[in-house]
Amino acid sequence: MSSIGFMLNGVAAQLVAKDAAMPLLYALRNELGLTAAKFGCGLGQCGACTVLVDGQAVRSCQARPETLTRRAITTIEGISANARINPVQEAFIKHEAMQCGYCTPGMIMSAIALLHANPKPTEADIVAAMDRNRNMCRCGTYPRIVAAIKDAAHA
Repeated sequence: MSSIGFMLNGVAAQLVAKDAAMPLLYALRNELGLTAAKFGCGLGQCGACTVLVDGQAVRSCQARPETLTRRAITTIEGISANARINPVQEAFIKHEAMQCGYCTPGMIMSAIALLHANPKPTEADIVAAMDRNRNMCRCGTYPRIVAAIKDAAHA
């Protein structure tokens, strides 16, 4: 067992890793009580488990906690500020960019990473980034997701 120190949603956190093979997703959900990141495929292919590590979109089902010492991890639970939801969340609501909602936390986290890297993306930039991140929506709301991200970028 080893203790891992990192920033979690802007607050110093410690995690005692009981199993070195445990993915970050399981640590977040089972050890730290943050359940918004979802298990989708377990292979890093669907994006349902996406969180930010130092501002970059990372598949938490593939990341190992021991590799995250002294890094900043942000989950969707940590993106709101002053009791106000994040502008990307607002845009997703406005554009009805979710149906079942399972992929939504991962989609939003990937969108935030995109907007951090490129604050004013074109529609083509958004499509390319979301394709590159391989965020999958089983409900097929991709046009509304793109519209929401574009709206959030121009807010």
